[in-house]
Amino acid sequence: MYQRLRNLREDRDLNQTAVAEVLHVSQTTYSRYESGTLDIPSASLIALARFYGTSVDYLLGLTDDPVPYRK
Repeated sequence: MYQRLRNLREDRDLNQTAVAEVLHVSQTTYSRYESGTLDIPSASLIALARFYGTSVDYLLGLTDDPVPYRK
């Protein structure tokens, strides 16, 4: 899961500070999310899925399909 977060961020040429601002957390906190040393709250997972246009399942590694589910 954590590698996916990093890959999504890097594919968009973003730094950790930019993504941390989206989540309203510090860069250090986001870095800990990305490294797996801190569990990501569900609200942040949802925010990341919306930000990247994918599903929470994709972020969590439950599917390899990055296309989000239909509403």
